[in-house]
Amino acid sequence: MLTILGFVMIATFLVLIMMKKMSPIASLVLIPALFCVLVGKGAHLGDYVIEGVGNLAPTAAMLMFAIVYFGVMIDVGLFDPIVRGILRFCKADPLRIVVGTAVLAAIVSLDGDGSTTFMITVSAMYPLYKRLKMSLVVMTGVAATANGVMNTLPWGGPTARAATALKVDAADIFVPMIPALGVGLLFVFVLAYVLGRRERKRLGVLTLDDVLGTETATESETETVLVTSGGGAGNGTEKSLTGGTGTGADAEPAKADGDDRKDGTDGNDGDDDGFQGLDPDRVTLRPKLYWFNAGLTVALLAAMIMEYLPIPVLFLLGAALALTVNFPNMADQKARVAAHAENVLNVAGMVFAAAVFTGVLTGTGMVKHMADWLVGAIPEGMGPHMGIVTGLLSLPLTYFMSNDGFYFGVLPVLAEAGSAHGVSSLEIARASLVGQALHMSSPLVPAVYVLVGMAKVEFGDHTRFTVKWAALTSLVVLGAGVVFGII
Repeated sequence: MLTILGFVMIATFLVLIMMKKMSPIASLVLIPALFCVLVGKGAHLGDYVIEGVGNLAPTAAMLMFAIVYFGVMIDVGLFDPIVRGILRFCKADPLRIVVGTAVLAAIVSLDGDGSTTFMITVSAMYPLYKRLKMSLVVMTGVAATANGVMNTLPWGGPTARAATALKVDAADIFVPMIPALGVGLLFVFVLAYVLGRRERKRLGVLTLDDVLGTETATESETETVLVTSGGGAGNGTEKSLTGGTGTGADAEPAKADGDDRKDGTDGNDGDDDGFQGLDPDRVTLRPKLYWFNAGLTVALLAAMIMEYLPIPVLFLLGAALALTVNFPNMADQKARVAAHAENVLNVAGMVFAAAVFTGVLTGTGMVKHMADWLVGAIPEGMGPHMGIVTGLLSLPLTYFMSNDGFYFGVLPVLAEAGSAHGVSSLEIARASLVGQALHMSSPLVPAVYVLVGMAKVEFGDHTRFTVKWAALTSLVVLGAGVVFGII
């Protein structure tokens, strides 16, 4: 009964948010509370929630101060050179912009923190998507999938959890997986190219003059969000959302008449300086402190990787130091904190709401019964192929469970089943990384709310668009692992 109720609870949550019948925060709180009562454990709801909040409180603290820290770094201009470089590469070609999104997300993901990756990627790319009227779910989908593949780095979390749970070396898990993960990342770039071509077909290729000229023609705008299969133009359902900050070009596609440009080039590199993703004259810029801020960020990321201090503590110290040095005036500090308060509140609220969901799933025993049922459903004849089975199971399990729940609760069971058929723990551990591309869009991953919040995308729209591509990416990684003999 707990198994059935667990799957029904998850399905109810996903259906309601994708149909936009409830907000993510409301559904994360009310649905598990209702099901907790249905399983006859309503009296323990408070205990489950408090335990869940306690488990996720460090994550919420990390995200809060990470948003403040990187928000300040964006304000003072630390990432402006990156933005200008991306702009020079992308120009006003939707194809280049989508590919640039994938490349930027993959590079920034080297720090091992999803929220950091999404903050930098969205800050750099959001103005381009808005000005060109590109689909924002393409940006969130590509960024999340690229980050999911890169999330398998030894310092990213899943690999370390697998190594700890199975008592093996993280390097022995990750290094042999590099070829398969490389194929997965290459697939993400190909996917970005395909989605970029569709956006180019829908919008046409604009010049920077086209974008800048039409940008001032209107003060109000709507954003076309593609949520159908593949986000193709012309035959899908389009949903209009109110635009966020900034102004943009009319939704009319650019006409190609009289335009002999090819492959997104405009033949005039000198126009790049006029197309800025971030205001080059904003009063918060601190050019004289650029190298201090760059050094502070490098030191912070290095300390995270080396685990000198807990990540929440590092971001707390970093945010306090960044505010004090860049904005010594108290009023300016308050203004910067207030400027990022909306993102902080949205993300922290979502994390604590997710604590109710995970707390009830774990506390009532639903997640354990679901995992046991899935493992028990494996046919006996599949025993010698437990590596492939583990890779396939990692897709739904890491999507519907936290990484801690999967790696510390389910993976040891799968490894024990595999060892009975001669499958090594290392092979099981490697296969368990396959589902991370899909995991990064799970409603239980706090960082995804940073992504959709900053991009002003409904979580349901992001889910409908991204899940199929992320699942396909995970299957590509699994297939490559089998072909290379890794799994």
